[in-house]
Amino acid sequence: MTTADDWILGVDEAGRGPLAGPVVVAAVVFDPARPRINGLNDSKQLTAERREALYARIVERALAWSIVSVDVDEIDRINIFHATMQGMRRALENAISGLERERCVARIDGNHLPKALPCRAEAWVDGDARDRAIMAASILAKVARDRAMVALHADHPVYGFDRHKGYSTPEHLAALRTHGPCVIHRRSFAPVRQAATPAPVCADLFDSALLPA
Repeated sequence: MTTADDWILGVDEAGRGPLAGPVVVAAVVFDPARPRINGLNDSKQLTAERREALYARIVERALAWSIVSVDVDEIDRINIFHATMQGMRRALENAISGLERERCVARIDGNHLPKALPCRAEAWVDGDARDRAIMAASILAKVARDRAMVALHADHPVYGFDRHKGYSTPEHLAALRTHGPCVIHRRSFAPVRQAATPAPVCADLFDSALLPA
């Protein structure tokens, strides 16, 4: 249960599904004294231009916010689910560091709550379509991750990260088959493991060059 005195923090992630790059988590608490932000929605329902515009408004008007990136090494070490849960806990801890914790209630998108949270929390299935604070968090996480993938594209241009952001598009899968994985690919994901495994070499038994002299 929440009361009128509670601060509601939205928490959401971007990038659980891609084959490459970090998973990014954001936490946002709005300042009730500042103007309401119009146009919030699930980040997936917004254009990139609209997300960028809303990102600027959110960070300007939020009472507190935090963005946390969990890198590929941690994803591969503990798996994507646990990496996401860790990111949510860290983002929430950062966001409430200057607030009265007893007044904070986190609304976390999805049906799982991370362990050892620093405040009260609720799991909200489809929260990024139902709650404004979660919508705001989804926008911050998505914009931050997209920016990171565009920057990583400069170091690994053959994969097209600036276009597909690491998701398993036909373009990305074709590049994986051609070039193999790079350092930001998630080797705990099956398509990346398959691309990293050399195909077996079968000699043609009827190739005269291979027959004994």
